[in-house]
Amino acid sequence: MNIREFPRQDQGFFRQGAALLRECFPQAYSGELAEEQMELCLEEERIALMAEENGELLGFVGAMPQYGVTAWELHPLGVKASRRGEGIGKALVARLEQECAARGCITLYLGTDDEFGQTTLSGTDLFEDTFRKIETIQNLNGHPYEFYQKQGFQIVGVLPDANGPGKPDIWMAKHISK
Repeated sequence: MNIREFPRQDQGFFRQGAALLRECFPQAYSGELAEEQMELCLEEERIALMAEENGELLGFVGAMPQYGVTAWELHPLGVKASRRGEGIGKALVARLEQECAARGCITLYLGTDDEFGQTTLSGTDLFEDTFRKIETIQNLNGHPYEFYQKQGFQIVGVLPDANGPGKPDIWMAKHISK
């Protein structure tokens, strides 16, 4: 497996990236939305990295500068379902941290939606006892927040009802440096 910068002009990898977005996030990137998102991810000021093996895209991660360059948003991260659990996502995030730090990033952050009732934060009023609910979060059905915790991210907040009633966005962040 090779982790490298996503070749911005390679149409073959572009198509594979769009297919990966559809596979990983079918609720968000159906139809041509996946291609539109790939175009955004490959804009010049952003970081786009990929994991590939023998010309096959295994995973993809992107980041965009925010707050000048001191905070970057990790968006998106996707790994082929058939290759999850092999350390591809971990390797992509580690390389992304290096690339962001080299550009002046201090904090890397992300939002990880709970649209499908995968945590105890879903289906509840997060305007009441917000911090207690965050502190006692439980993973009910394979939500990726635990993957990010293993990479050193911590939950720093939630955006209640971001994806509809009872469907929050879970905000996570990590301090990085050179």
